[in-house]
Amino acid sequence: MSAAATAYAPVHAASIADPETFWLDAAKALDWERAPSRAFDPQAGVYGRWFPDARLNACFNAVDRHVERGHGEQAAILYDSPVTGTKRRISFAELREEVATLAAVLAGFGVGRGDRVVIYMPMVPEALFGMLACARLGAIHSVVFGGFAANELALRIEDARPKAVLAASCGVEPTRVVPYKPLLDAALARSSYKPDACLVLQRPQAKAELVEGRDHDWEEAVAAAKAEGRRADPVAVAATDPLYILYTSGTTGKPKGVVRDTGGYCVALTWSMANLYDVKPGEVYFCASDIGWVVGHSYIVYAPLLHGCTTVLYEGKPVGTPDAGAFWRVASEYGVCTLFTAPTALRAIKKEDPRAEKLDGYDLSGFRALFLAGERADPDSVAWAEKALGKPVIDHWWQTETGWAIAGNPLGIERLPVKYGSTAVPMPGYDLHVLDEAGKPVPDGTMGTIALKLPLPPSCLPTLWGSDERMRASYLQTFAGYYDTSDAGIRDADGYVTVLGRTDDIINVAGHRLSTGGMEAVLAAHPDVAECAVIGIRDLVKGEAPCGFVVLKSGVTKEPGDIERELVARVRDEIGPVAAFKLALTVGRLPKTRSGKILRATMKAIADGQSYTMPPTIEDPTVLEEIGESLKTRGVGA
Repeated sequence: MSAAATAYAPVHAASIADPETFWLDAAKALDWERAPSRAFDPQAGVYGRWFPDARLNACFNAVDRHVERGHGEQAAILYDSPVTGTKRRISFAELREEVATLAAVLAGFGVGRGDRVVIYMPMVPEALFGMLACARLGAIHSVVFGGFAANELALRIEDARPKAVLAASCGVEPTRVVPYKPLLDAALARSSYKPDACLVLQRPQAKAELVEGRDHDWEEAVAAAKAEGRRADPVAVAATDPLYILYTSGTTGKPKGVVRDTGGYCVALTWSMANLYDVKPGEVYFCASDIGWVVGHSYIVYAPLLHGCTTVLYEGKPVGTPDAGAFWRVASEYGVCTLFTAPTALRAIKKEDPRAEKLDGYDLSGFRALFLAGERADPDSVAWAEKALGKPVIDHWWQTETGWAIAGNPLGIERLPVKYGSTAVPMPGYDLHVLDEAGKPVPDGTMGTIALKLPLPPSCLPTLWGSDERMRASYLQTFAGYYDTSDAGIRDADGYVTVLGRTDDIINVAGHRLSTGGMEAVLAAHPDVAECAVIGIRDLVKGEAPCGFVVLKSGVTKEPGDIERELVARVRDEIGPVAAFKLALTVGRLPKTRSGKILRATMKAIADGQSYTMPPTIEDPTVLEEIGESLKTRGVGA
């Protein structure tokens, strides 16, 4: 079915033809201290700014207004921690009290509008309290993934220059406790910038030593504020003021601080809950991510709460806490309507429970849809989940820089047909084009770089923290008038977008530009393969040659060598001899970040015998040694 024949097409067309009317109408879903009289100012900032004359408070919209409208007893947060055996229900009224009190504590440290606060915490309710308390004061939070290496944390502290740091004494993993405070102390020792105060949540699994004069006990400080009746009211800020900074790794060694403005973010996220995810206020939404990542910011914290939903805060894993039925247990127990997770998590579940037996006994009658993002969703895993759940499984695509989906299947407008491998159609406001290296549009079905015509819609980054020039150089200079996503892909005649991977993942084999993502799709379709990755490795004759790594499903008894030969034959049959795919390696696991992204660039460096820096977000560094050994057995790498 053509997207042009659906209800979606006129909605998207209106957002491109008349963005002023479209986004002013969407803005009516929020409460403003001063409502916007115009949607966009093309003369402001690097490429323009959204809602330039409006004022609001994000915390008031996410918390207070729901209490004021009689929903104070509704659950705002359902905290579920299988790693600690803890569960907690927090109503909107309780959330307002906790956030207002914590905001008063921060104000006592001198934190006010425009000041930065670094948050270095695990998946606990207090981390959400901290984010919302900053928003309440008009301060700018910068969440750093809990357990991040001291040097990386120091770089972010130096760049953001926070007035205060919110931290926990430790994080809890299924098999270990990770002390955070020694890492924070080391980072502060390295940083040339020193915050005024650190507020530390003492978890019983590992108590931290506090530095006198700088460090403060979280529970004691909050208890004192409650006893004294100190509460902070919401501070209205300009819609163009930053809500947060979220750092991504930069190519120069200095992290890039993606800035998120307040008004545009709140408008776009609220619109997405109803129109993309088809979720209603009062329903339970489960995003199985981490607050350290953009997905956690947007769909654990802000979007559900802005929309008046109950959000699930899950401190656990898709498998191992205790088994591959963990997500289904949470969905059943809390009446989840929609689950958003990474394809990597889905593949881990499928690997451990290939026949979906762990679904048995769980009531998912209220469950409506599974959304995937963060890595390519291979068709085999999507089909497996569709069959197991009997519900729509929707792949969608977005970036840290955009804050919400660039392309997806808008279930709240109309459910479009699913095309396996595709992330469906562009969301409103995204004027998406596929360009060649000269910046010219390519024909439908032809691979190129996906670029977004300026201006970007609300929620997308207006700039990088402290560096408009780096913003221009990183995203806006490749193609004049466009934002360069650095993702390669195709768009078909129906307008569906297929993302094939980062442009760095397009390899040149004897002059032929080939997508490693296309090869991965072939490998993933093999019935014995749980997950895979394809990289291009240096080849003296062809320039580059593809190499595939595969992890097999549990219970597979066939010889790995036989499977590897079958995989080579499959790629040859489905993509052709031009792919020159001759090397498939069976490995026990793939190196990933804690958000589930496969570290393909690091794998390539190992294969090419090049030096590399240990990625600070890697889940388990020892897997890189295993990859190196696997390559050596085939005569590849150092």
